[in-house]
Amino acid sequence: MSECPCGSGASYADCCEPILTGALPAPTAERLMRSRYTAYLKAAIGHLGDSLHPEHKADWDEAATRRWAESAEWQGLEIVATEAGGEDDDEGTVEFIATYREGGISKRHHETSRFARKDGRWYYVDGKLAAPETHRNEGPKVGRNDPCPCGSGKKYKKCCGR
Repeated sequence: MSECPCGSGASYADCCEPILTGALPAPTAERLMRSRYTAYLKAAIGHLGDSLHPEHKADWDEAATRRWAESAEWQGLEIVATEAGGEDDDEGTVEFIATYREGGISKRHHETSRFARKDGRWYYVDGKLAAPETHRNEGPKVGRNDPCPCGSGKKYKKCCGR
């Protein structure tokens, strides 16, 4: 048996496969999130459309979803946090990071997704991308008349400060 690509540690046959094929509904929001990641990896576009909340399907672009799924080399899924979304809940959120390569460049998709249960079935509602971290330059600030830090010997204002 092969390990499930979602990173749960379970076998694919016991984890995401029955959800992708429609044999079993996802019991939790996190399991639906994991199955959606696996659907991208396996280009199972039907599952991605079927697992969208019915009230949020209007702007779904199946062709664009297929292009992204097939052009990316999916490398891993990390579940950062879950809030609610259990078997007895009707709503939940899952924060995750999906890593992939596209065009030879490694990328990360960091999102907090909202899920809702309707008629006993979990659906993806929407997601919010995580804001990039702000990095502060802690080094000394270069003044206009200071020597340029590039080592040219010129004043900063006449070199890299233009």
